[in-house]
Amino acid sequence: MLTVRKSQDRGHADHGWLNSFHSFSFAGYYDPAHMGFGNLRVINEDRIAPGTGFGTHGHRDMEIISYVLSGELAHKDSMGNIKGIPPGDVQRMSAGTGVMHSEFNHAAGQTTHFLQIWIEPNVRGIAPSYEQKTFAEAEKRGVLRLVASPDGAQCSVKIHADASVHAGLIDADEAVTRALNPERKTYVHLVRGALQVNGHSLSAGDAALMENETTLSLTHGHDAEVLVFDLAA
Repeated sequence: MLTVRKSQDRGHADHGWLNSFHSFSFAGYYDPAHMGFGNLRVINEDRIAPGTGFGTHGHRDMEIISYVLSGELAHKDSMGNIKGIPPGDVQRMSAGTGVMHSEFNHAAGQTTHFLQIWIEPNVRGIAPSYEQKTFAEAEKRGVLRLVASPDGAQCSVKIHADASVHAGLIDADEAVTRALNPERKTYVHLVRGALQVNGHSLSAGDAALMENETTLSLTHGHDAEVLVFDLAA
């Protein structure tokens, strides 16, 4: 079964300094039909205005991934990490027993556009940790590049969750087909552009929620950037 969720059906919050779209219930947006998918709990598409950002705040027992699309995200945390996260980088923070952090856009005149992703961990009470890696466009062109996994395979960031995340860039006659385990869930989030997922047309911000499917087919891309999540059911 494949269900398409359109971008405009997501939750939305405009705080002036932050314009955010929520794929699942988050903060002031509550929809009991969209509390998550498998162990995927949050995908927020955030745009942070220049000179603003999230002040210091805390998390615990959550795997948090940041995927920057444009601009740069400045990260600072209680573990001592002070990092800039540019487009092409994937950052993973395991909150574990508790971590405090802030995220800012220090660039003048440039909005930071990124995805904030939360995945439920399969272990709790671990020491918090941080990891960040760069994935060049060439690594994602016409393929699904593993960027996050439970074992850090293929130089992906390591997450403490029964899930994996692939990123791909698909355009023109490029196509990707892969077998799926029907006992797991697959979530396809189209970051930008246009793409067909198993024959269903998606536009930027749309998602395909897949259950009991055996094949994933990504075709007819037009400047498409896509994330594919393999998730515990």
